[in-house]
Amino acid sequence: MTTTTPALSGPKPLPPPTSLQQQSSAQRAPPQPQQQHTGLRTPSNRKTIYDRNLNRTRTTELSRASFAYLFSEMVTYAQKRVTGIQDLERRLNEAGYPLGQRLLPLLLYRTSTPTHPAPRPTRILPLLQFIAHTLWRHLFSRSADSIESSSTNPTEYMIIDNEPLVNQYISVPKEMSQLNCAAFVAGIVEGVACSVGLGCAVSAHNAGEEGGMWPGKTVFLIRFEEEVVKREGAGK
Repeated sequence: MTTTTPALSGPKPLPPPTSLQQQSSAQRAPPQPQQQHTGLRTPSNRKTIYDRNLNRTRTTELSRASFAYLFSEMVTYAQKRVTGIQDLERRLNEAGYPLGQRLLPLLLYRTSTPTHPAPRPTRILPLLQFIAHTLWRHLFSRSADSIESSSTNPTEYMIIDNEPLVNQYISVPKEMSQLNCAAFVAGIVEGVACSVGLGCAVSAHNAGEEGGMWPGKTVFLIRFEEEVVKREGAGK
């Protein structure tokens, strides 16, 4: 008589969870965070504007139509949140100030060579020449018309532009005839000057005459701090 031993069976698989069990496990699972889309588009090569060579666009110009549209929209946006002309010019000045802070290192880099780095303009006259020529050519493809110093106040200097580009596409009503939207450029100049340690305040003033040769003439008045002028005189 032969006997057979029963075969050992392995662990049996558990039955699939019922619908009630699936619902309870889903309730216990922590909620998955939703992905937030920033709306920014990334090129197919995964490179952004920060990956470009700083000298790549040194000779590229923005079309005047695009600039006129963007600048007019910026003026309109600021105008809706001000109480007067001085407040509007102050907002335009504040919008240009950080741009001047960023343009200074960029222009110094582009004017440097591997053997001769461009020096920072840490004195008043080199700074004014840098602004009137290097900065103006970068912004407007030409130099400013003249640089003058005040005959009565040693802390005041003037950069004169007979036809500022920022005012060519702005229509100013008669009741706001004192408004000069070149305050935006004045903020850029102030940002450049303060970035090299020459503290100042820059404002834009209308100097043109109706019927004259340059009706849109603008004077950028630069008032340096007294400490800056004293330091300038002590360094001579």
